[in-house]
Amino acid sequence: MSLTLISPDAVKCAEYIFSRLYSLGIRSVFGVPGDYNLRLLDFVEPAGLHWVGNCNELNAAYAADGYSRINGISALITTFGVGELSAVNGIAGAYAEEAPIVHIVGTPARSLQDRRVFMHHTLATGDYRQFAAVHQQITAAQVNLVDPQTAPDQIDWVLQEALFHQRPVYIEVPDDMVDALVSTDNMKKKPVLSVPHVPEAQHEAAIVERVLGRLNAAKRPAILLDGETRGMRILDLVEELSKRTMWPTWTTIFGKGLIDESMYNVYGIFQGKYAPESWNEYFQTADLILHFGPHLSDTNSFGFSAVPRENVTIAISQHTVSVDGVLFRDLPPRRVMSKILSSLQPLKLGAQGPSHHPPPTVDLDKSLPLTQKHFYHYINSIFNQGDIILAETGTAAHGSRQFKLPPKSRLLTAVTWLSIGYMVPAALGAALAQREILGCSDNRKDGAPGKERVVLFVGDGSLQMTVQEISTMMKEGLNITIIILNNNGYTIERAIHGRKQRYNDIASWNNAHILPMLGQQSSNLESFPQARTWGELEAIIQSGKLTLGTGVGIIEVFFDQEDCEGSLREMLNEQIRKGN
Repeated sequence: MSLTLISPDAVKCAEYIFSRLYSLGIRSVFGVPGDYNLRLLDFVEPAGLHWVGNCNELNAAYAADGYSRINGISALITTFGVGELSAVNGIAGAYAEEAPIVHIVGTPARSLQDRRVFMHHTLATGDYRQFAAVHQQITAAQVNLVDPQTAPDQIDWVLQEALFHQRPVYIEVPDDMVDALVSTDNMKKKPVLSVPHVPEAQHEAAIVERVLGRLNAAKRPAILLDGETRGMRILDLVEELSKRTMWPTWTTIFGKGLIDESMYNVYGIFQGKYAPESWNEYFQTADLILHFGPHLSDTNSFGFSAVPRENVTIAISQHTVSVDGVLFRDLPPRRVMSKILSSLQPLKLGAQGPSHHPPPTVDLDKSLPLTQKHFYHYINSIFNQGDIILAETGTAAHGSRQFKLPPKSRLLTAVTWLSIGYMVPAALGAALAQREILGCSDNRKDGAPGKERVVLFVGDGSLQMTVQEISTMMKEGLNITIIILNNNGYTIERAIHGRKQRYNDIASWNNAHILPMLGQQSSNLESFPQARTWGELEAIIQSGKLTLGTGVGIIEVFFDQEDCEGSLREMLNEQIRKGN
């Protein structure tokens, strides 16, 4: 990538923005064109970035979120008002679940804003700050580039805030600022932006010693890996700690897939009151729980039943360390973890961990219909090393907790925001990030270009919300296997309330037509894979259609509309009991 230098000391504002995005490792930019961002978009591809035109702005925000969770940061471009408001739901979800997105909005020219002209895409009030006010609630930092002298500092600051907070940020670019010349001094001084170094606090050494003392004295320890660890840049150190100590290690729903599940001491998701009795007993009597990246929402902690006891917990977060309920600030997690590992004495587990609970081996009658209880264990065999697996809000998200992931695989599933329809565009974004990482890496242990694959589990109701983005997957030539779980509507909502209510029904689609309708020329409707029984599913798996994963492929599996497990089954049974 090269900049078009107007002089050795200046570039156009748009060039500055996109060169900074490139330096952060962003290679694809999501969005939808609109009249206030069109001239801005002219600079995307010359900056070495790939433009991904999405079907709508909500989908673009979801896709940017998925890309961010794999790549570490992403970028989204929308137009003023109508475009940015369409993306708000996706940006809010990224904020809630810590996925940094640089949301760039093309706005009307400064002269129009200054004169409060009633332009289109406004609320016809003359107030041009109303949409920015919305974004103050769902982004970590916001800037409005109205002065070429201050624009470079503003851009650099807001991007560093995205890295620091691991949340979305908001940049307004007036149409007449796109070509404004800005200084390149910052780029010369600091070619690559990063989180500023934090000097060692006076209490840091004492805290590390305190943590080491607790680790060395532990007789019944456990490790709990949560999802906010993803942005803390310590996943390798947490895995090293788990390997060196062989302490029983669990994840939360949010943390699943962030550690190698093939390690013997990694048990899976700790499900609180829904966990096996031996796991729960061990967890409740542990004398030390190392909790990394806590994300203590109700859904991520099984109604708060999986939250560790504060008086035995060392919790390491992005900006704090909590030891037995006492909070310490200004402690960068990677530096703290590095010190702990370098000083850790050889440890032996004082008590044996609980027994493992592998899924029971069940001889399934091939003529019987598919059931949620056994489907996820059965389908687990299709996963390859390095796959990215996504499970949409609903029975798919609940079922995916049972997966045993191959090494170097990732799982993205519903955690806190729970916006139905998110996962189809997120799969697009995750697949693009995966392809770029594998294609650009010199160390291709995870695979090689052309071997990457994403597997998406999505309900028939969720699919209808964002199905258009499958066309973008095909346009981009991605390898995505989509497994539609058809249970005749919103089963998760039926379980919560309204088991027999019409508002939980949806229109019945003929999903065999999705790929040809959206542009796949070679689709053969007669060979559209569908399974209603274990025998039919076995035949699809044996055909290789689910393991090869070349291009975009869809299969459809059918379940009874009241077939669900876990907490959903409890809620549904309670409705049935009350009804009876």
